[in-house]
Amino acid sequence: MRWHSVRFRDRSDAGHRLAQALAQEPLPDPLVLAIPRGGVPIAARIAEALRCPWDVVVVQKLAFSWNPELGFGAVALDGTVVQNHNLLERTQSSPGEVEHVKGEVLREAERREQIYRGGRPFPRVAGCSVILTDDGLASGYTMLAAVECLKKAGPRQVIVASPVASDCAVGLVQPAVDRLVTLHVSDASSFAVGSFYRAFSQLTDEEVLMTLNAGRPPAPPTSGYSGEAAEAGQAGGGTPGRRGGVGVWGFLAGGVK
Repeated sequence: MRWHSVRFRDRSDAGHRLAQALAQEPLPDPLVLAIPRGGVPIAARIAEALRCPWDVVVVQKLAFSWNPELGFGAVALDGTVVQNHNLLERTQSSPGEVEHVKGEVLREAERREQIYRGGRPFPRVAGCSVILTDDGLASGYTMLAAVECLKKAGPRQVIVASPVASDCAVGLVQPAVDRLVTLHVSDASSFAVGSFYRAFSQLTDEEVLMTLNAGRPPAPPTSGYSGEAAEAGQAGGGTPGRRGGVGVWGFLAGGVK
């Protein structure tokens, strides 16, 4: 790990800092939605600070079978798909291959939805200030799929909050949302979300469920849903900066350098 890139102790620390950044502006009827698994500890801390309901929205990365780390898009449970068409063209992927991957990924998304929700209805989205969060935005396609999916349910506004993001992800996601709040934007040619955390273990389904059951306030159900700039401010303080709808906050005192 490149220790000079570390910005957060762990996901809980990152969620706490994001919550302070989000609190800088009014959020009528907030609802926090996490992309599992990594977004769950982030969402729990944000919802705790904002005193609002939170839940998960299952979205899965679409990746090549010959390189699972290389994603070419993402799919939501309702079938919303976003794809990196330039990458698909460069790899000469056929529509049949793409549909095959999509089918497999949707089955995994349905499995996770059943585990995490267990038949519970999805929370009301219409009229809410929806805050979508994850532990980092690498390509941004997974977050974009979640954004496009939830827009169909009529939220008051959609805010994406992520502790760290690549500049490419910011460019992809920012035009699709009302606000994008991040604490660090990286223009590095190689971007790994885990390199920005001192502790970054892979979460299990059991840990996600434990966090959900321990910290999620009840949310009103609805049928409205079926079913990832430059760093600003200085360590020890800082005021929010806005550029093209992106809020970038300096780190708070006592944070990991």
